[in-house]
Amino acid sequence: MTQRLHLVFGGELVDPQGNTFRDTSKIETVGIFPDYASAYDAWKAAAHATVDNAHMRYFIAHLHRLRDEDTETSLTEEMG
Repeated sequence: MTQRLHLVFGGELVDPQGNTFRDTSKIETVGIFPDYASAYDAWKAAAHATVDNAHMRYFIAHLHRLRDEDTETSLTEEMG
């Protein structure tokens, strides 16, 4: 069975309508979760905790999409 990991992270944005962080050194890593449901719960909790700051945003990154074991290796992996 394929594991579908999800990363929840966030921080303060330059513009609430965009997705550029004000200071990347202050990006918060909420955690890595084994499924979307638990990642969503963590995202929701982090977002609700910062609801008073319109510039704060949290995101869910689908880590399992970054690496597909059934796909041939990339040129970078072959060089390593």
